[in-house]
Amino acid sequence: MKRLINYSLLLGLLLAVVSSFAYLQLDLASLFSSQSLAQMGRYAGNFLQPDFSTDYLQRIGQGALETLAMSALGTLLAVILGLLLALPAAGRLGKLAQAVSRLLLNALRAVPELVWAALMVLAAGLGPNAGTLALALHTTGVLGRLFAEALENCPPEPTEALRLSGSSAFSAFCYGTLPGILPQLLAYSLYRWENNIRMASVLGFVGAGGLGQMLYVSLSLFQEAQAATVIIAMLLLVLLVDVSSNSLRQRWLEA
Repeated sequence: MKRLINYSLLLGLLLAVVSSFAYLQLDLASLFSSQSLAQMGRYAGNFLQPDFSTDYLQRIGQGALETLAMSALGTLLAVILGLLLALPAAGRLGKLAQAVSRLLLNALRAVPELVWAALMVLAAGLGPNAGTLALALHTTGVLGRLFAEALENCPPEPTEALRLSGSSAFSAFCYGTLPGILPQLLAYSLYRWENNIRMASVLGFVGAGGLGQMLYVSLSLFQEAQAATVIIAMLLLVLLVDVSSNSLRQRWLEA
């Protein structure tokens, strides 16, 4: 009986795959025809000749700096806003504030960066401002939730001891709670900065500036040589940020 059920599930899966090909009217024969393969080969070959001219490399450098600035500023704003929302989300300001802040963090996190970027382009216009705001809004939802969990798991004894000794709530938080969770906050922030570097490179496809916008323009105009240069710059930028972020994270965690 069990074998019959397994065979039935396998048959149903095969029928679903065949039905999907029929419904979408995919013609795999034309995809692998000699003409299509030759065209794909010519298109891919054009990417093997990147444009390393001085003028274009200067534009690449400006785009890379713009992408780096977007990710850094968006992450910094998200760290500040996320920490402010994490305090009520962790239950430090009452049940009502906790419910409202958690709902807000869930809403910010549920909307992808590309959707935020499209909305911010409509609100703030084309350029890096829209990309920075999009990264900040989505990352606030992610970091706010992570910061709130760190606060919830933090031992309350140091803060309670400072409060009993007469310290204010702000002083007790800064000297009793914050030192215990600071390595986690730094690790979360650096990790999200790494992710935002990659996402900042993609947001340009909706007009949010940076290397992504240069790549979108190059691909739209079938300028494969320029597109290959932008892709190489993206890879180098991500690699540089990954190495720097890992080094900083290890240094701070060991300190």
